[in-house]
Amino acid sequence: MSFEFLCMLIVGVFLIAALYSSVGHAGASGYIAIMSLLSIAPDAIKPTALSLNILVASIASWQFYKAGHFSWRLFWPFAALAIPFAFVGGQLNLPTHLFKVLLGVILLYSAARFFFPSKQPLLVHEPSRFQAFTSGAGIGFLSGITGTGGGIFFTPLLLFMGWADAKRAAAVSALFVLVNSASGLAGNFASTKSLPAFIIPLLIAVALGGTLGSYFGSRRIQATVIKKLLAIVLLIAGLKLIFT
Repeated sequence: MSFEFLCMLIVGVFLIAALYSSVGHAGASGYIAIMSLLSIAPDAIKPTALSLNILVASIASWQFYKAGHFSWRLFWPFAALAIPFAFVGGQLNLPTHLFKVLLGVILLYSAARFFFPSKQPLLVHEPSRFQAFTSGAGIGFLSGITGTGGGIFFTPLLLFMGWADAKRAAAVSALFVLVNSASGLAGNFASTKSLPAFIIPLLIAVALGGTLGSYFGSRRIQATVIKKLLAIVLLIAGLKLIFT
């Protein structure tokens, strides 16, 4: 990788980490988008996105917890099966063309969720254990196989089903992304036994971006405009993956 490309990647992941962490996400779909636009090899995208996710999700989880938005009672039933299923998904490496199409669809789905967010019901209620276990298992497997933490699916699900308000959904999603990303990366590493060599400067960049974004997101700013900007990046990258 050239120095110019590395600098572009560092700036890109910093901005993605700051923007995503402001809404309780760790940015995997954004990192995938940036790396795809820069034509990084697909086998390097998955472990890189998961590694960056772990760091940013750790920071976001702490910030939202300190702000008083986290609920263990809501979190653990989803995470219980998500963790082992993310490990299984992380071990699977799809053929390049299938991987690109699947990731492209994931990115387009993410863009659509940002462009057209679900309207939150007025009445917030807890999910049943069955709903939480099955939803967690499905999202965990999908997060592992695609190299995302699952937040792009988990947060809209919580809001659409009325299982949490916006701040609590962000707080629970942050830790959900953390445990899924860690499990997915463990599964991927068990299969590949390697991590990309360029990951260290990216970790530093997302640590800074994640700290800024999660601090302001947990305490100060609204996410509407941020989501629209992210949707544009995801749309471009998703179309690039599917049609190139």
